[in-house]
Amino acid sequence: MDFLNTNTGQNVFNSQNGGHTAVFIDDRPIDNVEGRMTVSGSLRQNLGDPGFNTLDEPIKTTIMRDLKAVGMKFKHVLYLKEKNTLLKEWDLWGPLMLCTFMAMVLQASPDSMQIGDGGPEFAEVFVIIWIGSVIITLNSKLLGGTISFFQSVCVLGYCLLPIVIALIVCRFILIFEQTNFLFFIRFAISIGSFLWATYASVVFLGDSQPQGKKALAVYPIFLFYFIMSWLVLSHTV
Repeated sequence: MDFLNTNTGQNVFNSQNGGHTAVFIDDRPIDNVEGRMTVSGSLRQNLGDPGFNTLDEPIKTTIMRDLKAVGMKFKHVLYLKEKNTLLKEWDLWGPLMLCTFMAMVLQASPDSMQIGDGGPEFAEVFVIIWIGSVIITLNSKLLGGTISFFQSVCVLGYCLLPIVIALIVCRFILIFEQTNFLFFIRFAISIGSFLWATYASVVFLGDSQPQGKKALAVYPIFLFYFIMSWLVLSHTV
């Protein structure tokens, strides 16, 4: 029991029982005071604040907010202005979407598999992306990186966006009859996406690495995006 007022000359205290609050004055109960532990709409705080609650909002609102957040992260990868965004508000929705899309497009067709000239399987692409991200993240942590495991995976996944765009463009070019000129265009696009993905990831992750060890952290990132770009360039099915 907690005393509510001791300045009126009366014994005033409350008692909580079964989720209700009863107020007593001179051992005589008055009307029950009931309430709900909710926050009114005008007092709701922004996403990420301790008081923010999404349990009562419509599913559509939640999905649209998450999609908008993913879109903003894609924008930051293409337009490197706020390099701390992916680290502060990390998620794995964007990497999962990019990984699934690449695995679906790069997987070999049944006809090409029969003649032994097919590309990688869906699971192979999926494993290459996620295992590669995990290895790079572990390497970063062993070198003394200051970001968390999931922050690193988030950045590496989102920085696949330039390579995914290159995959879409190259896939469109493959519709036409292939010539040396078109191959050169696909090669240039793949190299450009590889360089941009590597540069973006280094911008986001560079400050988290200790001085003198950044080259050791960048090298596996270089190999990771090089392999993904090579899969895009070699995809001819």
